[in-house]
Amino acid sequence: MTTFHLHLVSDATGETVTAVARACMVQFEEIQAVQHNWWLVRSQGQVERVVAGIEENPGIVLFTLVDPGVRVLLEEACRRLKIPCIPVLDPVLAVLAGHLGATMQALPGRQYQLDAEYFARIDAMQFTLAHDDGQLLDDLDEADIVVVGVSRTSKTPTCMYLANRGFKCANYPLVPGVPLPPELEAARRPLVVGLTKDPKSLSDIRRARLRFLNHDEDADYAQFEKVREEVASARKLFSRHGWAVVDVTRRSIEEASATIIQLHAQHHAKREGGG
Repeated sequence: MTTFHLHLVSDATGETVTAVARACMVQFEEIQAVQHNWWLVRSQGQVERVVAGIEENPGIVLFTLVDPGVRVLLEEACRRLKIPCIPVLDPVLAVLAGHLGATMQALPGRQYQLDAEYFARIDAMQFTLAHDDGQLLDDLDEADIVVVGVSRTSKTPTCMYLANRGFKCANYPLVPGVPLPPELEAARRPLVVGLTKDPKSLSDIRRARLRFLNHDEDADYAQFEKVREEVASARKLFSRHGWAVVDVTRRSIEEASATIIQLHAQHHAKREGGG
């Protein structure tokens, strides 16, 4: 495995440059980055500390700095050190500015300002936390998305990811022999999504969970045949109610959530159009 130093520099939280770096590095199987994170870099003194770190561990620099005075200090230092320095947002900003005929405003961290969208996202996260695992069903119809599924199908983490995107979510666990609550069957406003998973994979995950809790791994909860029946019963339930189904067997939470967001857009458009 070949390793190298990778310096990620941002004037905000570093989410953008980290996502870009991750998306690029997964394409190189035999290369591993030793990552150095430099967040909230907005002054000369902060840039000087970054440069000192780069001098100590020379490597490629990826940055998202919009303040011209700050970024020029970093670029000049990298030129002096003969180190690649890549402004990951520049190509997109240049095309947008040219196409729109507009001038960019160099305001660090502007995407994180406390605006209405920010507070809506906070409300969504609070709603989602309060409606986790079948709690507070009385106002279920106020949700944007309701996630339903058997145990260990990633309902809670999926809902939390969606909440961070601004969607009010609730999730309800399907338990063998327990009927659906009337509030869920009566819900009309939210998109209801059933999560499913390959029974073998789900059985393995449940066994690992029981092992972690020092419980009997051979309990019905994790036995393959029982799990297979549980998954099949859940799929019949989803079909009977006409709920969308997302198979999370080989999908990350981000990929499953992206599919759910698309389904929600279709659901919302259909509802608004009266279809």
